[in-house]
Amino acid sequence: MVTSSRHVYEVRPRKDKRGVDLISDALPFGRLWYDGPNAVTNATGYAMHDSRSADAVIHVYDDAGNVIETREHAGDFKEWSALDSSSDYSTLFAVRTCSF
Repeated sequence: MVTSSRHVYEVRPRKDKRGVDLISDALPFGRLWYDGPNAVTNATGYAMHDSRSADAVIHVYDDAGNVIETREHAGDFKEWSALDSSSDYSTLFAVRTCSF
């Protein structure tokens, strides 16, 4: 059985006006910095990819600290399954379907 937890991400503008920070306890270092014209899109895309096995909610904030967008992503990691259960050498694999 695959257990799923909920990851919460925040995309916040940096105080130095140099892009955005993606912030979450689910990230190994707590935050990632994104810069450039697609910074918000890249940050939310990474959050969805990072949470492919867990449900996630991504809050995007403006400079004043108001939530301007909320995205929810359902974790879609599937159970382990056998390709050929009648074989002695069954190959196991994880079925992953990502819909971004």
